[in-house]
Amino acid sequence: MRRLARGQVACAFFWFLVLTVWSSSAAAQGVGDPPADTDSYADACPNPMTRDWVSRADLKKNSQLTYCVNYTGEALGNVSGGIRPGGIYEGRLEVALDYRHKNQALWETGVHVSADQIHGRGLSTNYLGNNILTASGNEAERATRLFTLWLQEQKEDAISIRVGQLAADDEFAQSKNGSTFVNSTFGWPGILASDLPSNGPAYPLATPGVRVSLGPQDGFSLMAAVFNGDPAGRGSGTPQSRDAGGTAFRLNDGAFAIVEAAFGRNQKDDDKEAPQAVKLGAWYNTERFADERFDTAGLSLANPLSSHLPARHRGDYGGYVIVDLFFSPKVGRSPEGLGIFARVAASPSDRNLVSFYADGGLTWTGVRDTEGYQKDVVGLGLAYAGIGDGARALDRDARFFGGIGHPIRDHEASLELTYVCQMRGWAVQPDLQFIFHPGGHVPDPTDPTKQRAIRDAVVVGLRSMISF
Repeated sequence: MRRLARGQVACAFFWFLVLTVWSSSAAAQGVGDPPADTDSYADACPNPMTRDWVSRADLKKNSQLTYCVNYTGEALGNVSGGIRPGGIYEGRLEVALDYRHKNQALWETGVHVSADQIHGRGLSTNYLGNNILTASGNEAERATRLFTLWLQEQKEDAISIRVGQLAADDEFAQSKNGSTFVNSTFGWPGILASDLPSNGPAYPLATPGVRVSLGPQDGFSLMAAVFNGDPAGRGSGTPQSRDAGGTAFRLNDGAFAIVEAAFGRNQKDDDKEAPQAVKLGAWYNTERFADERFDTAGLSLANPLSSHLPARHRGDYGGYVIVDLFFSPKVGRSPEGLGIFARVAASPSDRNLVSFYADGGLTWTGVRDTEGYQKDVVGLGLAYAGIGDGARALDRDARFFGGIGHPIRDHEASLELTYVCQMRGWAVQPDLQFIFHPGGHVPDPTDPTKQRAIRDAVVVGLRSMISF
């Protein structure tokens, strides 16, 4: 109850600040006017499709207050396969405030806070059997919650230090071209969401941490961060219910460390070449992880003589590679051209459900010219999550000891075709997904014999994104 009350007070105070800033500045610029360009933090709260910000005048010299309000609503339907056919509506209201001040030594101090109001219900939870590659990156339990809250010190492009409640998916393991898609795995990759405690420090669960970023200088940048090891901690219920208001601020769950190096070039208005980037990342979590196959005595967990207490491994780790390419003779805010992306990741199979992951795809920006404000984007993406050897071996053991021919897990894959239609302050995105082997080819809970796997699913949807 104390955590719930604290969360309610924090959210009420946050909304009070938002409404105060909105009302005091509404006369300065109409709500329907195009947002002004700013150099505000790219990861604070832009809609991943429109990248729209609303900026207000300086508070004083060398200071700036920026806020954004984005609403994403989507209707998704499972028209074939999965557990059962059906449809949902879900919505997410994102609000963020940033204050920035630059001193005479060129150090910039930034304060950032963001919150989400999440409503509706998720398609994967209700119709796809909680599959690994969740159908939407906005799917989460209903809540009004604090998301991120941090303080940053930055000196131009040389160094940036961020401390507070952070989300790793704001900056790490991200593909710029992959952000076009609806399926959650093209944001925070499915291998990290599956293998890390409570899905890792990613939407909708941020956690206390420290992040240091160096560069970019001469086409090279380096980021490293240490987070609390489990955003929600152990306990009953789902991770999101254990931190319902986003204000648990846990510090006693081990540590999750991640480092990422990037090589390439960014696009600037005067560049003659489009951006290209290659990223290398690695992570380590100090928590203890259950073995996917064996108990504490070395017996298979499917063996009738087993204690059914999994062996525990100290720590978990993994690595990834990301390639982002863009080909276009044009430059500017929204260049036309072909984007190509690919990510590959791996982690140990004895303590992780997913041990190999790969995704990639193509995007074309500029399908329809919208008078220089934003350009339509069409994208085709494919993701693959391979089930580890330990989990597959456990399924074979279960067949041997039980004599029942239930499915053996192997992989889950998602193929997505999407189109983003851009308008002033608004984007509409029809979407089509094919999800193969939901859950990794697990038994269908609606089949009493447990011998039939959840069927491949066809998902159609329509997303609407509005920036106020």
